[in-house]
Amino acid sequence: MPLSEHEQRMLEQMERALYAEDPKFATALEGSGLRTYTRRRVYQAVAGFLVGIALLMTGMVLTQIWISVVGFLVMLGCAVLAVTGWRKAPKPGEQPAGAVPGAPGAPAARRQARQKRSMMDRIEQRWQKRRDEQGGH
Repeated sequence: MPLSEHEQRMLEQMERALYAEDPKFATALEGSGLRTYTRRRVYQAVAGFLVGIALLMTGMVLTQIWISVVGFLVMLGCAVLAVTGWRKAPKPGEQPAGAVPGAPGAPAARRQARQKRSMMDRIEQRWQKRRDEQGGH
């Protein structure tokens, strides 16, 4: 279900506030490093798929069945890698699965986690206040 214009504006405001308050955290939430790695893996799988097609066609032209079978298997394996890699890619704004905010041991990380929590609390309070105001109309 798409967001209404009002909800989109509110989301944009929250994103701007997040970037203004803690740009490092906001950038970390984008997960660009993992997305780049996954995207590269998908591109490699597509290139491998094209090599598989070339092997398949070469085997057919040379009437060597085993080359065609190898080409088909390469195509199949690369297609599976591309599809699984695409599904595992984090969406923009989503935190990577391996990232743990405020990892133990680092006082700065704990302090940053507290700041994140307080910022999220404020955002949730504002959201609730706006919902309550809208519900009264």
